[in-house]
Amino acid sequence: MFLTTTETLAGVNLQHLGLVKGSTVQSKHLGKDIMAGFKNMVGGELTGYTEMLNEARNIATTRMIAEAQALGANAIVMVRYSSASIMDGAAEVMAYGTAVKFI
Repeated sequence: MFLTTTETLAGVNLQHLGLVKGSTVQSKHLGKDIMAGFKNMVGGELTGYTEMLNEARNIATTRMIAEAQALGANAIVMVRYSSASIMDGAAEVMAYGTAVKFI
């Protein structure tokens, strides 16, 4: 599956198949959350949360791709990501774009 953030692909005719998306809500277990709280007091990267968001992006992307493949797409254009805090220590990540087929 070809993914791009651009609206079109130069020299390629595309058939638009529709919006596709994938999302997940992830959280860290209590131990990691407590360690992040300690790290927050002294500063620096909160690696547990970085890992959580990277994992969430991968899951959301995989789900978006599966939705596009079900439509017969071989690419997704205008790929975007968004995130939102659901509660302390939990976040939703959504991947979305336009499924297309090369014609």
